[in-house]
Amino acid sequence: MKIAITGAGGFVGQLLAEHLLLADHQVLLIDIFEPPIPAKASSKSPNATCIKADLYSDSASVIPSSLDAIFIFHGIMSAGSEADFDLGYRVNLHSTLNLLETLRQKAPGVKVVYASSTAIYGNPLPEWPSEATLPTPSSSYGTQKTMIEYAINDFTRRGYINGFSLRFPTISVRPGKPTQAASSWMSGIFREPLQGLPSTLPCPDDFEAWLCSPRILVENLKHVLTLEKDCLPSHVRQVNLPGITASVKEMLEALEDVGGKGAVELVTREEPTKEIKDMLDSWPIRFDVSKAMKLGFKRDEKFRDAVENFKRSLEE
Repeated sequence: MKIAITGAGGFVGQLLAEHLLLADHQVLLIDIFEPPIPAKASSKSPNATCIKADLYSDSASVIPSSLDAIFIFHGIMSAGSEADFDLGYRVNLHSTLNLLETLRQKAPGVKVVYASSTAIYGNPLPEWPSEATLPTPSSSYGTQKTMIEYAINDFTRRGYINGFSLRFPTISVRPGKPTQAASSWMSGIFREPLQGLPSTLPCPDDFEAWLCSPRILVENLKHVLTLEKDCLPSHVRQVNLPGITASVKEMLEALEDVGGKGAVELVTREEPTKEIKDMLDSWPIRFDVSKAMKLGFKRDEKFRDAVENFKRSLEE
């Protein structure tokens, strides 16, 4: 297959590109800077094309008519969207709408996998929100994600694309550098201490979060490539990806189990800003994912496994 990834220079884009290249797909890696070919897939570099482009203005020049599928990962993260209203809307909303219009014109019927978020939800919420729960986002980021979800529904209903909006849990443990996401600390409290570096924690022990490991995420992203268009109604393309609920207390216990007490001692508490606290408190912490499970998506069994996998990757 010929598959494009936007935001391909980010962690999820690089991870997915690695797996797709190793499976002998042709992959277009697109980002605002020229993204690298994942090191572990360097032997497959003839199948990779790295493209620097601003999708707000350049999508028509970089999307080929022969495209089979595209993963839309580019965007300004949650806290970044809240801090810069104009930039968040330009990147998360308008550039994605421009991209969808390009796909409609140049690659009709292409499979579109959109990285949405549980930030589309907000209070009031039932105990187990599902895809039938009305989105009431309490952030610009969540609002932008919701609007693109509805556009994907409409473009799919009209037959222009074959869209899937996957609502990601928070991905932990992410390697690399901290991001502008309000949830960045959910990786930072493992990533830095396991490398002997300090980290900050803005939430109390009883704070809970909805999480997914990188390993399970990439398995679910590959799985969506196998799904038929009619597995969902043409006008309802949203899927809540499976996750696991963990409290801060459980996260720190997993850190101690894997990294020892010395790693936990590198984590210090800090007070979040009111904007970040309100955003974190508005996110649901468990979901009805029966729809995803019926479609064959996978879920993590234990959060500790994600921490152990990250430590193993450091050792490798």
